Amino acid sequence: MNEPNSYEIAVDTDRINVDRVHHWLSTDTYWALGRERDVVERAIRGSVNIGVYDATGDQVAYARIVTDLATFAWLCDVYVSRDHRATGIGRALVTAARDHLAPYKLKRIILATHDAHGLYSQLGFAPLPNPEHWMVLSAEG
Repeated sequence: MNEPNSYEIAVDTDRINVDRVHHWLSTDTYWALGRERDVVERAIRGSVNIGVYDATGDQVAYARIVTDLATFAWLCDVYVSRDHRATGIGRALVTAARDHLAPYKLKRIILATHDAHGLYSQLGFAPLPNPEHWMVLSAEG
């Protein structure tokens, strides 16, 4: 799929630049600081992966979807490199993830965000209707 400004979005795990994604997540996110490379590799292997590539083929953004492709998906690790922010890539990336999942008619696609509620709400995401029904088992205690 060709995007504005000559960006390409691809759902292709083989094209993911694991070194770059590990660097981004482990050094420049609030949710994955210090994440070890082997954890990033395992996460990539167990997920649907979407990359955004510039005109030279360099990866400039990433998103990961954890899903059973039947009822549920979790959109996570959405990252746009600092040099390519404010270009519409984030919106295009999340739209591509949403559209990739559409044929599966999943009951629920969730995500968590600290600071991008405005973007996600424009693309159809909304706060949990009954957050008191949700629980978490966390390794952090």
